[in-house]
Amino acid sequence: MDFLLHERVRSGDRTAFAEIFDEHARVVYAHAIRTTGDWALAEDVMSLTFLEAWRLRDKLREEVRSVRAWLLGIATNVMRNIARAARRHRDAMSRLPPPEALPDFSDGIVGQMADAERLAAAARALKRLKRTEREVFTLVVWSDLGYAAAAEALGIPVGTVRSRLSRAREKLRRLVEEELAPNAHGVEPRTYSGHISQREGTSVRPSHRRSAR
Repeated sequence: MDFLLHERVRSGDRTAFAEIFDEHARVVYAHAIRTTGDWALAEDVMSLTFLEAWRLRDKLREEVRSVRAWLLGIATNVMRNIARAARRHRDAMSRLPPPEALPDFSDGIVGQMADAERLAAAARALKRLKRTEREVFTLVVWSDLGYAAAAEALGIPVGTVRSRLSRAREKLRRLVEEELAPNAHGVEPRTYSGHISQREGTSVRPSHRRSAR
């Protein structure tokens, strides 16, 4: 059945592609939100991932053993490109004169940001890992890919996935504790309800997914 579905997608059948979207969109969105820590950016990543998947639909052949791994590999590349674009933007902005100071209204909404703060703490810790370790961790731990599927998504050997994941888990335990420590960012942290357990994944769940644009 998967073979027939892939054949339909390769031939340009949008209804068949919609079936793939319905089955895997939530996984792609969850991977993006956990990696970026940004709800809106995760929506963009998901949309761009499926746009790119449609463009690359001819690759849905026998060598693609796992559609989920294929899509998460595309999502990983999308986030790499977004990160590079963001760095170029920051570099350009750093060369501009500093803006005028504006009033800070953050104190008035702190009480509404518990979930966002916990997610941001996890995302900050994750970003302190090496990119290669971060990609393996998010795919295996948070997106629940097996080692072989993650290796397929990233185009690296299975042994490399295992070694990077081991380093990432060890580092992330320490980094999350640092991010949640009192005054780590100049404010007292809220109680952290997430955890790194079982497969060392932070229990951050995406809220609601809108349809891809």
